[in-house]
Amino acid sequence: MTYELYIGDRMYSSWSLRGWLMLEKFAIPHQTRFVGLYSGTMAQDMAHLPPARLVPALKTDQGLVVGESLAMAETLAEQHPTAGLWPRAEALRATARWLCTEMVAGFSALRGDCPMQLSHVWQGFAPSDAVLTDLARIEQLFAHARNLSGSETGYLFGDYCLADVFYTPVAARIIGYDLPVRPETRAYCELLMSDPAVLRWQKQAREVSYDPEPYALDLPRLPWPIAPL
Repeated sequence: MTYELYIGDRMYSSWSLRGWLMLEKFAIPHQTRFVGLYSGTMAQDMAHLPPARLVPALKTDQGLVVGESLAMAETLAEQHPTAGLWPRAEALRATARWLCTEMVAGFSALRGDCPMQLSHVWQGFAPSDAVLTDLARIEQLFAHARNLSGSETGYLFGDYCLADVFYTPVAARIIGYDLPVRPETRAYCELLMSDPAVLRWQKQAREVSYDPEPYALDLPRLPWPIAPL
């Protein structure tokens, strides 16, 4: 089975990155289709995928269209039960689902104030109280996951799983805006952003430029701290 994955711009589309990692990191065959998220052709590009209207969207070789990242994650886990998308242990699997669900439904301040970008670090960005509250909650969830899994460093549940997929764009935001987090959280973010698949995505993202630049801030820029491919 080969899937078609519809994604938006790699530099800014955090949900597209999640969708792609679900397939790429678990060696699930797929072809990537680009949707004009910032060029104004998104509705046209997705017209043949009703009722999907947002990226990412997944199409199976039987023609089934699946939208929304959590639905895509569960569909892939069902169809590829030995790929390891979720942790094997029941308690860890339930907790990983919890973390992914809270990512989808929450952290609106972090997502709104700190749009994902993968080219530089904004120097002097001052997070709002709401962003700091989101960060505290994220770190609480990370600590809970590690307490259950016993994984003090590395991935949250020991082996790489969908929870790590869903929090990779969070890691990009923490690094890209130099947000204040604990050293262990920063180390986890750097681990996620150092992944070879993420670095390939980032390299492709940097091959495209926009005028005007989306989400530009009137702040100095520092180099991205993780070495590119």
